[in-house]
Amino acid sequence: MGEQGRVLLRVRIEADGSASAAQVYGSSGFVRLDQAAQQAVLRWRFVPGTRNGEPQAMWHLVPIHFVLE
Repeated sequence: MGEQGRVLLRVRIEADGSASAAQVYGSSGFVRLDQAAQQAVLRWRFVPGTRNGEPQAMWHLVPIHFVLE
């Protein structure tokens, strides 16, 4: 389909490392790519951020690049 681009997602990472929400912060210009990026990130596991040595839920920006080769 010739679609490529970068999606910037704002992801809520919980204290256990799971992603509980993913919002499109910067679109690729293609709804299909934006949705695919959101679905993928919600299945990922992350290393949670910490405050005073304790894992905390936080928002983080995650770029996803779709490139045709």
